[in-house]
Amino acid sequence: MAGSGTAHMREDEKRVLTVENLLVEFPAGKQTVHAVSGISFDLVPGETLGIVGESGCGKSTAGRAVLQLPKPTSGKVTLDDMVLGDMSASSLRITRNQMQMIMQDPISSLNPRRKVKHLVTEGPRIWGTKNKAKLEAMTRDLLTAVGLDPDAVMEKTAGELSGGQCQRVCIARALMLRPKLLICDEPVSSLDVSVQAQILNLLEKTKKEFEFSMIFIAHNMAVVKNISDRIMVMYLGKVCEVASTENVQDTAKHPYTRLLLDSIPDPNRSRDGEDEIEIIEGDLPSPLNPPSGCRFRTRCPLATDQCAAEEPLLREIGKDHFVACHNV
Repeated sequence: MAGSGTAHMREDEKRVLTVENLLVEFPAGKQTVHAVSGISFDLVPGETLGIVGESGCGKSTAGRAVLQLPKPTSGKVTLDDMVLGDMSASSLRITRNQMQMIMQDPISSLNPRRKVKHLVTEGPRIWGTKNKAKLEAMTRDLLTAVGLDPDAVMEKTAGELSGGQCQRVCIARALMLRPKLLICDEPVSSLDVSVQAQILNLLEKTKKEFEFSMIFIAHNMAVVKNISDRIMVMYLGKVCEVASTENVQDTAKHPYTRLLLDSIPDPNRSRDGEDEIEIIEGDLPSPLNPPSGCRFRTRCPLATDQCAAEEPLLREIGKDHFVACHNV
């Protein structure tokens, strides 16, 4: 299915992040897990790139590989003009200050034995900031910025906070080092719907205030649409469509993207059968032995013999809109 190719890369714009032909594989006994198979994407200053797809598509692995955690099997990751794969371990450790990650489970990503004031200031303290008054002032400012009362939470541990409060602490901790790039790995999937909206609004607010770019990873297309400037759809380690968020509901062309969009609840959808939701048939193929050609072909309603024989490349079909499908 989708995507190899770099037709969607923006050569004429300043880019914060450039990822080229990213390949991540893991040994599994005598076999190999093909987690991410040669994807490419870029990110410009102030942009939010949404990476969406069902569980097992490789989106979280791709996000971690950008941070070189673990180092990808092959491919090139460039932050500004720095090629991360060419760096020594010490240089990479320093460069990671500019890249921070918010984990999927906010509670388990926080040390349960440490207080909030220590969790948020851990980064600056590791890198040599010893001034306690300065650290406390920074902590109070950031906790306030993420919607928490410093006096109410600074002396508490993660176990004394709600899931939404823990996620706000995670955001404050990530922003403490003033990163250029924030990678959010399904940061709202474990939260109540009302809290999800608060966290999404908070991320938008802090992105403008602290001037960073963001990769937002999720399996919920509705969430990704609300926060992203550009959407990249993944399936089984490949990219199938890249498009701007504006009007994606009407312009998306790849069958898999359309199915993801149809999964969003719509109160206005007809109940007379005319607007029935399409359902993906069959099970997700194993990443140990992905299908030949287009990886989505085993579940695609448009599949032909060409789809089994030849992998489609990403090609432009409209302004900032790229699809990897033989039949679109």
